[in-house]
Amino acid sequence: VQLQACGGGLVQAGGSLRLSCAASGLTLRSSNVAWFSQAPGKEREFVAVISWNNDNTYYGDSVKGRFTVSRDDAKNMVYLQMNSLKPEDTAVYYCAVGAMLGGQVPARMVRYWGQGTLVTVSS
Repeated sequence: VQLQACGGGLVQAGGSLRLSCAASGLTLRSSNVAWFSQAPGKEREFVAVISWNNDNTYYGDSVKGRFTVSRDDAKNMVYLQMNSLKPEDTAVYYCAVGAMLGGQVPARMVRYWGQGTLVTVSS
């Protein structure tokens, strides 16, 4: 199983980016797919998840109302639309597959991690 996140880049504060998560060897339709961020010197942090069974979505407090997670089953892809970006959103973003607990995916319950993509938000 391989997950690959892409779509990161440099954007000004207030701008938008869309990250994509592609999978091989795994059907994302059957998975809880989460996004995490890791800023320099900080722990990896839960950002968002889309559940496998009913497409419910949950978000970390810092991104609620700004980020949206969605999936495209035909392409076996999951996306993270990031709007109103702030400098504090600067981080490496990872997609992951794991078990949900209490409306999020704890890092310890991730089964597969993807390679990250760097998002840099300038002020």
